[in-house]
Amino acid sequence: MWVSVDLCVVPLGVGVSLAPYVAACQQQIEAAGLDHELGPNGTAIEGEWDAVFACVQACHAAVHALGAPRVYTTLKVNTRTDRQQSFRDKVASVRAAGSDGAAG
Repeated sequence: MWVSVDLCVVPLGVGVSLAPYVAACQQQIEAAGLDHELGPNGTAIEGEWDAVFACVQACHAAVHALGAPRVYTTLKVNTRTDRQQSFRDKVASVRAAGSDGAAG
């Protein structure tokens, strides 16, 4: 099953600078070969269900390996049965609706 997720991995007990932990997670996503886009408060990832969730697990392992004693994650999950729609398609659809004068 094709899935699109919004992933936010937060290491706890490591101080306030999270960039090294986010970078470690990004490396796992890139190694998995999944389509993704880093945002200011999370990362959009899409692909086959098992590959995406294996990647989420790899992100947790990588963050723990850097010394984070605890990891708190929020994950939004989106699936469709009628068609495969990428997160970029969804953004483009909203932007196109906005240019037509529609309120979001």
